[in-house]
Amino acid sequence: MHESLTVIAHIRAKPGHESRVREILQGLLSPTRAEAGCINYDLHQSHTDPALFVFYENWVSEAHLEAHSKSPHIQSLRKVAGEVLAGPVEITKWQVVI
Repeated sequence: MHESLTVIAHIRAKPGHESRVREILQGLLSPTRAEAGCINYDLHQSHTDPALFVFYENWVSEAHLEAHSKSPHIQSLRKVAGEVLAGPVEITKWQVVI
């Protein structure tokens, strides 16, 4: 079995905060992509619902994802989440089926 891990994270902005959330999330891209173990970290915004964002991420291992969750830039997001997000980030973890 492969140790690599795919993460899909759904994020919903509070009404009126879509632009701010997009800016905050875009700010996570460069530092996360530079992290050890990050294979890719891609942000998407819904075509039909501008309040809905999705991160599609691939990590070398669960340990690398755990380190990411403790990074300063993710901690910064957590500090403002209550102001701008409609609810908690919904994270699902996946493994490739070969």
